[in-house]
Amino acid sequence: MENIKRVFDLLPHYKENFPDQKVALASKVNGKWREYSIDEYIELTNLMSGALIELGIQKQDKIAVISNNRPEWNILDMAITQVGAVMVPIYPTISEADYKIILNNCEAKICVLEGIAVMNKIEAIWPETPTLKEIYTFIDRGKYGYFDTLIQLGREHPHTEEIEKRKAEVDEMDCATIIYTSGTTGIPKGVMLSHRNLMGQWKGVQHLLAPWSNKAFSFLPVCHAYERALIYTYQYKGMSIYYAESIATIGENLQELHPTMMCSVPRVLEKVYDKIFDSGRNLKGISRMIFYWAIRLTEHYKVNGNSWFYKLRLKVADKLVYKKIRKKVGVDNIDVIVSGAAAIPKKVCRFFNAIGVTIFEGYGLTETSPVVAVSTRNKFGREVGYVGEPLPGVEVKITDDGEIICRGHNVMMGYYKHPELTAEVIDKDGWFHTGDLGKFNEHGLLMITGRIKNIFKTSFGKYINPDFIEGKFVLSGFIEQIVVLGENQKYAAALIRPDFTFLKEWCKRHEIPYTTNEEMIHNPEVFKRYGKEVKKLNADLGEVEKIKKYELVADEWSVATGIVTPTLKIKRNVVMKRYSSLIDSMFA
Repeated sequence: MENIKRVFDLLPHYKENFPDQKVALASKVNGKWREYSIDEYIELTNLMSGALIELGIQKQDKIAVISNNRPEWNILDMAITQVGAVMVPIYPTISEADYKIILNNCEAKICVLEGIAVMNKIEAIWPETPTLKEIYTFIDRGKYGYFDTLIQLGREHPHTEEIEKRKAEVDEMDCATIIYTSGTTGIPKGVMLSHRNLMGQWKGVQHLLAPWSNKAFSFLPVCHAYERALIYTYQYKGMSIYYAESIATIGENLQELHPTMMCSVPRVLEKVYDKIFDSGRNLKGISRMIFYWAIRLTEHYKVNGNSWFYKLRLKVADKLVYKKIRKKVGVDNIDVIVSGAAAIPKKVCRFFNAIGVTIFEGYGLTETSPVVAVSTRNKFGREVGYVGEPLPGVEVKITDDGEIICRGHNVMMGYYKHPELTAEVIDKDGWFHTGDLGKFNEHGLLMITGRIKNIFKTSFGKYINPDFIEGKFVLSGFIEQIVVLGENQKYAAALIRPDFTFLKEWCKRHEIPYTTNEEMIHNPEVFKRYGKEVKKLNADLGEVEKIKKYELVADEWSVATGIVTPTLKIKRNVVMKRYSSLIDSMFA
């Protein structure tokens, strides 16, 4: 373990300790799985490194990679880091303006990209990015060199001795990657993470995997620190990593692969839950009664402390319902699903745990490499609503103001070229200030209670935590997304984007003709039903927290529309600006 100090040290470790693992990486190409053995993975990595040296890449030069998940991403990651250069992974869904900011800030020398749309964006800003010398694509687009031509260049110029020399010169404290935070406010900031930052993660989270777990399924963007940390952990454990074709094929790929490990974001798990719940409506008679009895049973699940009678009922429900659900979804072999990036609704978390799909919750930020805390297999090492224990070697404290701060091997080197911004979040004693609110329970498990910047005060001087309210409201099948507002106002109000798939089904059951999303949010019967839903959800809230007014919106809230970050967080400032007149009307 101590010999793995740099990212690329994972490759010889994998080969030495898991020589019988036939598949290291895999993705679908033209409908068939293209699988890479560890030997091919290492060979292609070295050839790519030879190509980069031939192209003149020097230590700490920046190489941008804009791509969805694919094995070639991993090959580039290893090849770039073992020649001492810096990998700059970028989301393929951001705007031209953001690409221009990022490429100029990091002074990227080479950009390897995927997709015609991304290629067009980079071409448009290329004249304004003077350091960018070369563009390469993953497949032949007929315009630029591409992945295979780089591999061929490496065959012609292997630079074997130079690669070994470069590897020996890479120190664990060197910058290995710069990850640009999407950010819900402001411009992208480049988070510098060292080899030590990245390799410290798998040492702290390897307990997540059971010894028999050998096949990982990956669909979250590997360019984000969260999925990337798990990818390194999978490789340390010698697992096969299968990449989803796309978000749309997650269900199909799961049923095909039956993996043993994966990580997710809460919204994906919520959608799976909703789909399972709605599937019971197609059942009749006693079958339907048993199905919903089993679903309701999950609402009382506890990680620790279930009674013997409750466990007995769970066993009955498993034989009658849960076993079928696991097989149908494709999670019948799953050891653990790690949920992160946002708070998972307790009802959804209890459901999956109860049906035999263990959920581990975790917490962190890009600036913390990213994991600060995660559930463990220890007694009282996990609990619904808590994000687990701090990683070994990571100190976590709650300040007098309730803010979570941490210090340790996971804290970033700093923001690239922005020492003043770095000083704002890392104090003189090395504590990173997360901006999140939290508390510990008696077993040392951390709970996230909100975001400091999101909390606002009404005109009556009462504080409101919108994260708490929004977390309750999105549990409703009627609500896809919500933003709670009311700073300096007399009451709280909300913009609600309906779950239109659910709404269509509801309209169908109530014989309400469905036209368009835009028209349906103004339908009196629909608006009345949402009023009833808001009233029901308000019942468990304090008087000052209750949503007094709301408006429905039909626009898509996504990365493409600029309202949601690549990590699926809503940009509140964008929402407030885009819907300013609608918001004003709620407080008029």
